[in-house]
Amino acid sequence: MKKSLLSVALTTVIASSALVSTQASAVEGLSANVGLTSNYLWRGVSQTDDGAAISGGIDYASDSGFYVGTWASNVDFGDDASYELDFYAGFGGEFGDGIGYDVGYIYYAYPDSAEVDSSNEYDFGEIYGSLSYGAFSVTANYGLHAQDAGEVFEDALYISADAAFEVAEGLELGLHIGNYSFDLDGAEDYTDYGISLSKAGFTLAVSDTDLDNDDMKVVISYSIDIDL
Repeated sequence: MKKSLLSVALTTVIASSALVSTQASAVEGLSANVGLTSNYLWRGVSQTDDGAAISGGIDYASDSGFYVGTWASNVDFGDDASYELDFYAGFGGEFGDGIGYDVGYIYYAYPDSAEVDSSNEYDFGEIYGSLSYGAFSVTANYGLHAQDAGEVFEDALYISADAAFEVAEGLELGLHIGNYSFDLDGAEDYTDYGISLSKAGFTLAVSDTDLDNDDMKVVISYSIDIDL
């Protein structure tokens, strides 16, 4: 589970983080996404015990820059939790001169994590903000509203930098580095980094962290966006 970051410690996004589709659709601003991955990594750490995951989400984005959505995936932390359900909302736009911004809030929920042990509830939230210019972006996530078993995420700060370049027609090269720092005594701060190639919905990624006893991971994934 994500609280395992205390000993072995993500994404992504949302998700990362939060993933928002702005494609035109039959219902203006409404879209969905479905994905399959060989390993669900979140900030460099597997959320599925290095197993496969299937995910999906629904998003609404308005012309004003406001967006809201939800996203779900299976997880495997070696306890009762079997799935993650995220809710997020935010606002994005441009200051001018090509500088973009995005601010919002995301809540990570694990509805069945405490079915057997009521003290094992580890939902938590984050506020986030990012700035982008051309191929480059910098994002900060700050943890809050953590439940008892997820206390490691309270006041935790994750700062990441990403870049994306088209290296051939339809082929995108992605670069990522992030640093997670925790306020809780005994929690191990760490850095994660990765590189990826994406084309036509397929992504091949290599990810690693500077945590002790953590191996480099190679992930293959496929995702599609669906107009609603």
